[in-house]
Amino acid sequence: MEKNHLIIVIAAVVLVGTAAMVLMTSSQADERTEITVSAAASLTESFTEIEQEFEALHPDVDVNMNFAGSGSLRMQIEAGAPIDVFASASRKHMDLLEGGQMIDTETRQDFAENSLVLIVPASSEDNESNIVTLEDLSDGSVTKIAIGDPDVAPVGKYAKGAIEEAGLWDDVSDKVIYTENVKQVLVYVENGEVDAGFVYMTDAMASGTDDIDIVAEIPVNTSISYPIAVVSSSAEKEVSQEFIDFVVSDEGKAIFEKYGFTVTDIY
Repeated sequence: MEKNHLIIVIAAVVLVGTAAMVLMTSSQADERTEITVSAAASLTESFTEIEQEFEALHPDVDVNMNFAGSGSLRMQIEAGAPIDVFASASRKHMDLLEGGQMIDTETRQDFAENSLVLIVPASSEDNESNIVTLEDLSDGSVTKIAIGDPDVAPVGKYAKGAIEEAGLWDDVSDKVIYTENVKQVLVYVENGEVDAGFVYMTDAMASGTDDIDIVAEIPVNTSISYPIAVVSSSAEKEVSQEFIDFVVSDEGKAIFEKYGFTVTDIY
């Protein structure tokens, strides 16, 4: 009888201890500071790694990533979405937010640059692309060209500008298929659904498949710069600034270079 009583007491102690540990773990989880970072779709791979490295250094912080076209992200912020940090693929959308006093101007920094490339489905015995230059897009054999929607995806704005600069827009505009972001362009080309598309060099490098060929690097009139800033409405500005500090740190620069971005020592 006494033995059974002892077993019951031990079991009760174990249960109480386990419950205490669960509550402690839950309490610690509740104490983690959460921030939401909205970043251009072309930053998906690099910022995913940035998130992992930052959280490893700051175990008390939980970073929630939100990837989309820069214009779409800007409009989310303008609509009052609870965003703490915004990283754009163009200065235009950051400028609009700054003009509306929706970012903390003193936190704004450019942290990387990219380049625009023309890609086509990979050549094979059954599929040999005739596209080798920008001018080839006007050929009658080319019927579908994917570019990002210039209003929401900066990659589309850069692409349209390059086509217009080459005097080809009237010849190819009817062939253009607009996408919400650069990743959709990449998928269309990978799947052979279009004859060509415009993406950033970093997206072409991150494709991870043998389904595309890079035809040419396309010159643009303005540098493809990536600015980042703390959103004015953020409730976690100190942690948000710490995240930006990591982005522009030597560790952050190494990650961007790894994915094909260009970084400098001006930060």
